[in-house]
Amino acid sequence: MTIKSLMEGQTHKVVSCSPDDSFQHGAALMAEYRIGALPVMEGERVVGVFSERDVLYCVAKEGGEVLNRRISEVMTSPAITITTDERILTALSMMTRRRIRHLPVVDGDTMIGFVSIGDLVKYRMDRIEEEAQAMREYITTA
Repeated sequence: MTIKSLMEGQTHKVVSCSPDDSFQHGAALMAEYRIGALPVMEGERVVGVFSERDVLYCVAKEGGEVLNRRISEVMTSPAITITTDERILTALSMMTRRRIRHLPVVDGDTMIGFVSIGDLVKYRMDRIEEEAQAMREYITTA
């Protein structure tokens, strides 16, 4: 199972921000859409990720003064990315090792999607349930 197979089922729009956006704008976008991270984009290229952790660490360190800083000053960069041919289990392993929860999906320098650890776990659990159901049907009809 690859990231491509996961993305084929996705229909949601990726919400992103720009490096020049304010910290406050990025935090407001995450709150409005109830998401944990934003890819930071320059055109079609991902240059970083602005996440809940970035918000927490910056507010804890700098207080409310951070609200007017630019996202480029506080984002996690460079972004760790994956391609569509990566296996889902490989992506899950990378996210666990690197302690990250969101991955931009790229084709060359162009971002084509954004996946969370929740997306990957849900996809994997759905496949496991399908396999278990097929085994139950096989056992009852054998």
